[in-house]
Amino acid sequence: MYKLIKPLFFQFDPEKIHYFVTGSLKNAQKIWGLAALLKKVYGFDHPSLERELFGLKFKNPVGLAAGFDKNGEYIEELANFGFGFIEVGTVTPLPQPGNDKPRMFRLQEDAALINRMGFNNKGVDVLARKLESVKRNGLIIGGNIGKNKNTPNEEAVNDYIKCFDRLFNVVDYFVVNVSSPNTPNLRALQEKEPLKHILNTLQQRNLKDGLSKPILLKIAPDLTDSQLDDIIEIVQETKIAGIIATNTTISRDGLQAPASLKNEMGGVSGKPVGKRSTEVIRYLSEKSNKAFPIIGVGGIHSSKDAKEKLEAGASLVQVYTGFVYEGPGLVKRILKGLVR
Repeated sequence: MYKLIKPLFFQFDPEKIHYFVTGSLKNAQKIWGLAALLKKVYGFDHPSLERELFGLKFKNPVGLAAGFDKNGEYIEELANFGFGFIEVGTVTPLPQPGNDKPRMFRLQEDAALINRMGFNNKGVDVLARKLESVKRNGLIIGGNIGKNKNTPNEEAVNDYIKCFDRLFNVVDYFVVNVSSPNTPNLRALQEKEPLKHILNTLQQRNLKDGLSKPILLKIAPDLTDSQLDDIIEIVQETKIAGIIATNTTISRDGLQAPASLKNEMGGVSGKPVGKRSTEVIRYLSEKSNKAFPIIGVGGIHSSKDAKEKLEAGASLVQVYTGFVYEGPGLVKRILKGLVR
């Protein structure tokens, strides 16, 4: 079915069609019985798929990456497509419109997207209120947090604190995003000292009523081996729960799309980042002697892609661009492949 309607969807601006489709899904699932039907068609449960990681129990290892549902508006509807966990955000303390449109581009020849969204979101208070009312039914929800565009890097830690404190009671784990290429100078926070400062500060606050939440760090695929060595050291020093590898890439190597598209500013996601993402996962896993969990994301368009990430050392995986290109049946196909 999706193969038939995808060409129609792909005639429209990627950002506009994203909101049209997600909004339509939300409205359609208000029809009696449709949500249950989708769950039956797209869901897939098997005891061997369950994972226990940083104190959380995941019904399966396939999640939806941050960016798809920034404001937590479609969690219950998206959960019916079989995800074991959903990550919302990236969210910032204050609402912000993001970068000027157009800011998302399809590279169909490469099964990729370029985005320069710029952390467009409604702010952490809106997200927190949404999450307070979500019916979870065992679904794990992660909160991906960032800084506002106008916040100088020297004060970035305060933005992460605000998001962390506001979401503490409504998410199951946190992701510190310092790796998006679409907020000016944000990636400078991946340097050793500023990153340690942010993570140590959050860890110091990470205990409320005897409860702490796993904190993960999302990193770029463009880091060098020496920078990855620093990441391993930082994880071990700050005692955060793990790593998400990787965000989008600024590299344009090997892209087949026309120059007018591939030279658009922003981060590339989808198949072109798959190989590098897997390399980063393998490097971190082997160099650290599997000292911490890794969530693998980047270029997962099939069960084979997911298996490669898991075999390289990932404990869980996430999809986004693959979900756009391959359709809502992707999660079930991955899960069935993993069971086989």
